[in-house]
Amino acid sequence: MKESANKTNVMRQLDKAGISYTPMTYEVDEDNLAGTHIAEEIGLPAEIVFKTLVTRGDKKGLAVFCIPAPAELNLKEAARLTGDKKLELLPVKELPILTGYIRGACSPIGMKKKFPTWIDESCLAYESITISAGIRGIQLLLDPNALIKFTGAKTAILTVQ
Repeated sequence: MKESANKTNVMRQLDKAGISYTPMTYEVDEDNLAGTHIAEEIGLPAEIVFKTLVTRGDKKGLAVFCIPAPAELNLKEAARLTGDKKLELLPVKELPILTGYIRGACSPIGMKKKFPTWIDESCLAYESITISAGIRGIQLLLDPNALIKFTGAKTAILTVQ
């Protein structure tokens, strides 16, 4: 069996950059794609399982935000960070067209185009966090500092308190 055949684009990009990660597989439940459910499935605290949300602003276009699975994105703060007056989550049907990913498998790495990216600063409190490997069923456990550097992301408080 070829190992590269089982690698996602996200994994290949991390390999090329020399960033280590641990794949964590889980059984996909089409009726429950929530990050908190995924955290249960892989046996990790939900606070270190990060979900990737794509937004569209009224002025600046698309932006990417990674936040802990149980949290909710503070759209007002996110808009302020992007320089938009108003920001909304990208409709699910547009995700594959604009990012190359589907709901439940969106990763801040390897989108069709590079978008401005922010990661909730809570990630800095942990040695490792997980992000999607770009397909449902695999999360990647990695160093948040390596992720920030690789994606060129900025950190901020992104969640509703």
